[in-house]
Amino acid sequence: MSLQGRCALVTGGGRGLGRAYALHLAALGADVAVLDVDTRSYRDFERESQAMTADSTALEIEAIGRRALEFEADVADAAAVQAAVDAIVAEWGRLDIAVCNAGGGLGTPAESRASTLDLAQFDAVLKRNLYGTVNTCVAVAPTMKTQEAGKIVTVSSQAGRRASSDGGYAHYGAAKAAIIMYTKYLAQDLGPHGIQVNCIAPGYIGTGRLTPMFEGAGVERLTRGVAARRIGTPEDCARVVGFLAGPESDYVTGTVLTVDGGRMVRP
Repeated sequence: MSLQGRCALVTGGGRGLGRAYALHLAALGADVAVLDVDTRSYRDFERESQAMTADSTALEIEAIGRRALEFEADVADAAAVQAAVDAIVAEWGRLDIAVCNAGGGLGTPAESRASTLDLAQFDAVLKRNLYGTVNTCVAVAPTMKTQEAGKIVTVSSQAGRRASSDGGYAHYGAAKAAIIMYTKYLAQDLGPHGIQVNCIAPGYIGTGRLTPMFEGAGVERLTRGVAARRIGTPEDCARVVGFLAGPESDYVTGTVLTVDGGRMVRP
C-alpha cells in the first residue's frame, strides 16, 4: 500500500470520477477527506446511485478501514476551501495529497460557442473549474511547503487540449486549458519545496452520469477513433491519479497525462 500513512483531499468527491479517485487512494492506504458542493449528489443519477455501497463516499472509505472526513463547500469560495483544509490539518496533522477534481460545464455545446458566449455563464464555468483549482492549490500549498513534500493532481480534459469542430463548449474548454498552464506554473513554483504538481486530461470516461449519454450517441461510433476501442472507466483514471499521488512519480512534475485510450482526432 504505497500511500500508507498519507492524508489526501479530493474535491468533487461525492460521485463520479472524484469518488473513484477517493476510493482508489483509500485502497492504496491513504486517509481521505472528501469535499463537494453536495456530497450526496449521486442521488440525482440512477447509475451513480446504483454504484454506491454506503450513503456517501466518506462512509465508503471508512468501510474499507481508512479514516475519512467530509465537507460540503463550493470550490469557487476560497474561504470555504481554506476552512476545510485548515480543518483537515487540525484533525490529521498533515496533508500530503490534493486532487483538484471539482468542476464541470453549463448548458450545451450549441449554446456556448466561442463568439456567442453568455458572459455570466462563462464566469460561472471559470469559477467552477479554474478558480476552484487555484483556490484548492493556494489553500494546500502552505502545509505542503512546511512538510517539504506533497502531491497535487489537477484535472483538465481533452476539451482543454483541442477545440471542438464547431467552437461549442468554449467556456469549459478555455477553463480546462487554463488549468493545464496553471499546473505548469505551479510545478515550477513548488518544485524546490519537494512538491510535485501534475495534470490529467481524461477522454471519454463512462461515469454513471455520462454513460447514458454515450449510449445515446452510439458507443461504437464514439470509440471508432479510440485505439483501445472502448469507453474508459473511472478506475482507468483513478489508477493514473494513484500513480501521480504516490512515490513512483517523485520525478514527474509539470506534465499532463492523457487518459483517453489513444483517441485520434479525425480530419
